[in-house]
Parts: sequence; C-alpha cells; structure tokens
Amino acid sequence: MLNSISKTVLGTATALALTATAGLAEDWRAWNIHVDGHPNTAAMDRFAELVAERTGGEVTVEVFHGGVLGSQPDALEQVQLGAIDVGNFNLGPIGPLVKEANLVSLPFIFRDVPHMFRVLDGPAGDKIGAAMGDAGILPIAWFDAGARSFYNNTGPINTPDDVAGMKIRVMNNDLFTGMVNAMGGNGTPMAFAEVYQALSTGVVDGAENNLPSFESVGHFEVSGYYSLSEHLIIPECVCVNTAKFNALSAEMQEAVVSAAVDAADYQRELWAAQTDASKAAVEAAGVKINMIADKTPFQDAMAPVYADYLAANPDMAELVELAQSTE
Repeated sequence: MLNSISKTVLGTATALALTATAGLAEDWRAWNIHVDGHPNTAAMDRFAELVAERTGGEVTVEVFHGGVLGSQPDALEQVQLGAIDVGNFNLGPIGPLVKEANLVSLPFIFRDVPHMFRVLDGPAGDKIGAAMGDAGILPIAWFDAGARSFYNNTGPINTPDDVAGMKIRVMNNDLFTGMVNAMGGNGTPMAFAEVYQALSTGVVDGAENNLPSFESVGHFEVSGYYSLSEHLIIPECVCVNTAKFNALSAEMQEAVVSAAVDAADYQRELWAAQTDASKAAVEAAGVKINMIADKTPFQDAMAPVYADYLAANPDMAELVELAQSTE
C-alpha cells in the first residue's frame, strides 16, 4: 500500500507526466554512500530490482554504492541538476537547501521512531516533500536511520538534570549545541574521529549516536551507559530528480513509487534487526541500557531552543505545530 507521501507525489505530478511518451527506456543512475552489508545498500539494490520488474524494463536503475559518485553534498547537487537521477540521502544536510527539511533536526521534535514516520506520512511530511520536490530532489520513500541517544561513563540519564554539568560531544550544528546547553550541559562540537579518544581520556563526559554506530565504532568500550533519549531522529529518503520523475507516464510513476515504498519497508526491517543485534552486543560487553519512561521534561527543556529557532525562522511555526500535534 502506498504511504501518504507517495500518494501526494503521484497526485501532484505535473501535466508533463500525462503527455510523456510511453516505451522510451529510462536508464537511471543512483547514488548511495553506504557499503556492502549496510541495510541501505541492500534496500537500494532491492529498489533497482523492483523498478525494472514493475516497469517492464522501461525504467532501469544502476546503483553506485560507497559514495563513488561523490560526497553527499556533491550528489545532492547532481540530483538537483539531473546528472544523477536518484539518491539515498540523509535529511540533515538537506536542511540548509530546503528549510522545511530542517524540521527533523529539531531536538525532541519526535517522540520516537514510529512517531517520526507518522509525521512524515501526514500533512507535515507532505509539506516537506513538496518543498524538496520544488528544489529538484523529490522524496518518494523514507528510510529509517535510527534515533540518536546519549551515552556516557558516569551514570544513566533519565531527566534533563542528569545532563547538567556534563560536557557532551555533538555534531557541528547550533541546534544540537543549544539542546545540551538547555539541559545545563556543555554541548561540544568535535570531529567524529576524535570522539573515542576524548571519551577515554575524559576530554568529554559523553556523546550521542544511534545504537549501530555506538557499537560499530567501539564507543561502547569507553562508555558504560546508553540512555534511550532518542533526542534526534533524522530519517533518510529515496529522492529522485523531480523533472525526471515528472517526465514519466503516470503508470511508470506509480511503479517507481511502489518500488521505493517496498524497498523502504525492507530497509526498515533490516535496520531494526541491525539495531537489535547492536543492542545485544553492547549489553553483552557490559553496557547498561536504560529506557527513559517520560521524555516530556526533555521536550519542555527545549523551549528556549525552539524559541530561538522560530524567532529566526517564523515561517516554520506551522510545520513545527503540525509535527508536534501528530498523534
């Protein structure tokens, strides 16, 4: 079954699609930063297989993995220009290009991963998708990229007060620095490659990332506690060049979108399995993982972060409200 964004994409396709000439083969190139063994790599291969099958070979997709076609900023530009046809992108770097996409970078905007997908499959997601489409990077399905949570070596984090006084490494974004500072901590931007050493020597007290990354880079070796704050839930998309998509017939559009949606379902299954495996691995190594029963105090603590953001971006107020009011 097609999700909300897929129905919106199909429902708002331009008239160009209705006059597209049937039977002209389209050979698309797709960009993917991930390598073999990653859920997204398997899902993008599945997408290519399903597109060929469901379009009867009228549209084919060759996926170039491992970022061989360039970095994500380069690939985003190439999809906008139509030099690359499809990309599997994280929405974080899209925020500077499409302000609506920056919604997902607001801390604690989503209660959990299922809530994030409900938001993206609803009116807020429609607005984000439409704005991205206007920018030439039309999302046709959403991938799971996990939830980032806090980890440290001093004890579990259950309330914002537990962050007070802690120096926590964050990505280089004022929103993320402000998030930690609003809880009384010290948000510290730092290159990712430096985090292991900084944790082991006490240069920082903690950091934050999703469970698969926490395990794969070995940060669990120098952090005894992982607290499921899920403060940042930034999804990824399967995005296609808008003009290329609109030039397809309505039938081919539906086939491509259904392939992307089914590939996304497959990716989410693989991601969930990888997350479960990483959780089991770090727990076996002695890490204590704690659930946070009530995230409301964390969301309430973000009031100054949101106030500053909306003062600078007043036109985002409606979109923020749409997301927060989604059940």
